[in-house]
Amino acid sequence: MKGFLSIILLSLTFLSCKNDTKNANYAYLGGEIINPTTNFIVLEKDDELIDTVKLDGRNRFIYKIENLNPGFYSFTHGGEFQMILLEPKDSLLLRLNTIEFDESLVFSGIGAKKNNYFINDFLEHESQEKYIFKICQLKPKNYIKHIDSINAIKTKRLEQFKKKNKPSKLFTKIAQANIDFDYYSHKEMYPFIHYGRDKVAILNTLPENFYSYRKNINYNDEFFSKYHNYKAFLRKNMSNMALQAHAKHSKGKPFRHKDLCYNLTRLNIIDSLVSNTTIKDELLYHFAIDYLSKNQNIEDNETLLKSYLEKSNDDKGKVIMERIIASINRLKTGEKMPEFIVTDYTANNHNISSIIKNNTVICFWSQSYYKHFNDSYKRINELKLKYPEINFIRINIDDYNLQRSKNILANHNYISNSEYKLENPVSTKENLAIYPVTKTFIVDKNTTIVSSNSNLFSLRFEKELLGLINR
Repeated sequence: MKGFLSIILLSLTFLSCKNDTKNANYAYLGGEIINPTTNFIVLEKDDELIDTVKLDGRNRFIYKIENLNPGFYSFTHGGEFQMILLEPKDSLLLRLNTIEFDESLVFSGIGAKKNNYFINDFLEHESQEKYIFKICQLKPKNYIKHIDSINAIKTKRLEQFKKKNKPSKLFTKIAQANIDFDYYSHKEMYPFIHYGRDKVAILNTLPENFYSYRKNINYNDEFFSKYHNYKAFLRKNMSNMALQAHAKHSKGKPFRHKDLCYNLTRLNIIDSLVSNTTIKDELLYHFAIDYLSKNQNIEDNETLLKSYLEKSNDDKGKVIMERIIASINRLKTGEKMPEFIVTDYTANNHNISSIIKNNTVICFWSQSYYKHFNDSYKRINELKLKYPEINFIRINIDDYNLQRSKNILANHNYISNSEYKLENPVSTKENLAIYPVTKTFIVDKNTTIVSSNSNLFSLRFEKELLGLINR
């Protein structure tokens, strides 16, 4: 790989110099994929497809982006993706192993330092979330001290990077936003993650200036509208503000995430604060589908759907939402499991009812959710030992061919006779309202639905299994 990088870097440097006298608004992206699951990568900018770039016989690629729009681009391979920052005259090379996608990703070439900074920041953020959940149990003043300390460390690191590398204003803007949005998110999540059940009482213990930064938030920031950290912050922020508003008219009742009133309040706050249609429609869709996919009260679903339809400008999202709610209403406890076709890894098709011979748990996986893919397999193995009288099956829902799914399982030694793939992923996911991917069905030996919205990792899951066994 080193020899390949040297040759490519020399070539890109030559090409870059040659183009200096012409149009300088371009960038090169190249690299090597180890253990590829497809023979291409997909390059996008702001959810718009730029190109599908094929790998050569040695799993390498090189691509020139003409008329570059500086900013974050995403490259996708095998259902996983990562963001890269590209600016004029960058010649960026990447190397990754699909088995450890993010953890193995390294950059070299022109533009490498800023992208290595971002990937390291991303990985640190992922590992830090467990720590944040832990310290959320502290009292507010102690919690603030901890997150202030984290914020100070990140700020110092950025200042050192700027002093050493003198990056562009674009890099500095995004890097600072990463620090800010993380810090704000940690504050917004505090009432929800704190172990106390009385969320209103928790809110009342917060210092008066705990959310003082909110007055400076731009809820219609076009620049960050497609940016994950910004969107993640807005979701936490809207949820928290809805909690505060809901507390004023809940008349002392304990807070529940599934309360219709709370969820309607959240949609109303989004409608009042956000005018950018891209940001607004995405927030409305996220919270509406999250509620509808977890609720089986038909009247409440219809009320929330009506509120969503009145506020959203996303015609495609509206159609999807109406189809999903129709599916959810058909998946009630006591109804028969809808028929759909799955394929085993010897390429044989089966109606789902034909493989349900006794009490059965049906769960799903996607390579896009790699952690859940691994964790669900391990969790099912544990449950199989504890509940041998229950059948557990796992189904891949990705829209790609059987061999690719089989390769992913084989690479992890996960092939078994209880693994299947959806024959028609797009229509079946909609008919079964599979959102989120953690959605799990429990059905009895007669294919009657016992639960259409369980979760392998919930505290209640094993109680649900025992209830089924003892029926």
